[in-house]
Amino acid sequence: MSREKQAEPTYRERNSTADKALVILGMFSEERQVITGADVVDQLQVVKSTAYRYIQSLQSSGLIEENPESPGFRLGPRVFELARIARHGLGLSEAAGPILRELADELQETVLLTRRSETHVICVERYESRTPIRLSYERGQVLPLNAGASALISLAWESDRDIERLLEQAELTRLTERSTDDPAKLRDRLAEIRERGYAVTRGEVDPYVVGVGAPIRGADGTVVAGATVVGLEQRLTQDTIPKVAERVREATEAVSQRLRVLAS
Repeated sequence: MSREKQAEPTYRERNSTADKALVILGMFSEERQVITGADVVDQLQVVKSTAYRYIQSLQSSGLIEENPESPGFRLGPRVFELARIARHGLGLSEAAGPILRELADELQETVLLTRRSETHVICVERYESRTPIRLSYERGQVLPLNAGASALISLAWESDRDIERLLEQAELTRLTERSTDDPAKLRDRLAEIRERGYAVTRGEVDPYVVGVGAPIRGADGTVVAGATVVGLEQRLTQDTIPKVAERVREATEAVSQRLRVLAS
């Protein structure tokens, strides 16, 4: 049996732990509304102490709780709160899908639909072109708030007070040598993005990958999501970025208009 690492876990290792928690949550179904520690041991193929560490983490987050009627665990109150929030978010993928797929086809680059969840950014959808590239952003992927165009556009239009709060609370992680975890530099970049109306980043999440992103606004005018075109540096060059940025902004405005219509 391998000895557990004593060193501080990296961001990607902690993300792997989060994956295990998602596997545990995925064990629940209509037919299986209670799971036991032994079930988790069997599912994850880990020792009992490791399984219960994952269980305790989910308990502390309110995602599961002890079942009062029989030994084991059932879904907790936080799951139902998240379900309620998700229902309010219905319409984003439907409104954005046709427009962002068309954008990916037109530019022959991958397009990401992302939204912020407090101090992280979540990839809601990924629209591939005919020339797909390897990216850290997969559908459902959770990444830090400080790296990449998708992250920065989710933060740039917040109030100064909220930006300060989020930068204090977030785990500012350098995913590559080009990403920054300096709050002062991030504030300056966010101000530039607001003034320009879109974000351009180079190699901050994945080496040699450029991102060009713009905000999507909800019915009340606040930024609710973002769309980002991502491609290799040799394709998204200084000469092509202005045109790409213009098309991204046109696409996000079209999605924002659809969201306004859906809310009316």
